[in-house]
Amino acid sequence: MPEPSASASTDLLNAFLRHLRVERGLSPRTLVSYEDDLQAYGAFLAQSGKDIKTVTHEDLTDYLWHRKSAGGQATSLARYIASLRAFYRFLIAEEIITKDPAASLQTPRRAEKLPRYLTIDEVARLMAAVRGGKAAQVRLRAMLELMYAAGLRVGELVHITIDELQMDVGYVRVFGKGGKERIVPIGERAKLAVQAYLAQRPQTAASVKTVFVSNRKAPMSAVQFWRLIRQAAIDAGIRKSVTPHTLRHSFASHLVQNGADLRAVQEMLGHASISTTQIYTHLDKSHLQDAHRKFHPRG
Repeated sequence: MPEPSASASTDLLNAFLRHLRVERGLSPRTLVSYEDDLQAYGAFLAQSGKDIKTVTHEDLTDYLWHRKSAGGQATSLARYIASLRAFYRFLIAEEIITKDPAASLQTPRRAEKLPRYLTIDEVARLMAAVRGGKAAQVRLRAMLELMYAAGLRVGELVHITIDELQMDVGYVRVFGKGGKERIVPIGERAKLAVQAYLAQRPQTAASVKTVFVSNRKAPMSAVQFWRLIRQAAIDAGIRKSVTPHTLRHSFASHLVQNGADLRAVQEMLGHASISTTQIYTHLDKSHLQDAHRKFHPRG
């Protein structure tokens, strides 16, 4: 038989999970994460003889150190803290406790992940891998050139319409996140590639809606394009993982490396905040470090 305090803790945890499921309507996946985190927390309290209603900030810190010493990464620890904060806010709201021990928990800073991008040579190899006169090659070349030239998201690329391509002046009109509009130049190579595709594009019901049409005469989907770009990277002998977003990162990193103004890159990418675009300045520093190591006599 469990100790009364353990049984009471279990009851409170179950009540909180019911609250999340019924009143907040969280997804099953999120509920499973909360349940796993809080069951592990309840087991820790039972083992250490702590009462869930009288836990202190120091007790929570001990628990988090316990999880970290067991191999918990910063992302996992941040999730544990979020679960604890939500749970104790629930106890406060239900007037089960009067002081929140999780209120001042500090979320660990996550290691900043630099986006993967292709070198300029790898981009050239990728484009060369789809050079040819077959309809599928012409279409894929146009899609790759346009995505790289304008830094498009894959969803933006596959939903572009003829009206949004301003080929006479070399611009594309893009509707990004939240329907926000931006105008981005596409350059001569992309312009020629898209014109070559348009010259032989099948005229179907789908082509009225979107520029890029699949082999089934339907609008090209993001998943289809993802498969095509992955195969093109394999054909080009590129060993790193290549996704549609890799080309968007490559667009931005190459602009920054070559001295483009960060505000201009922000506008072309459609970022709401300059802080999102600043990640590419870190890529630029990484590029300089690589060059230093390669060419400096004592690098």
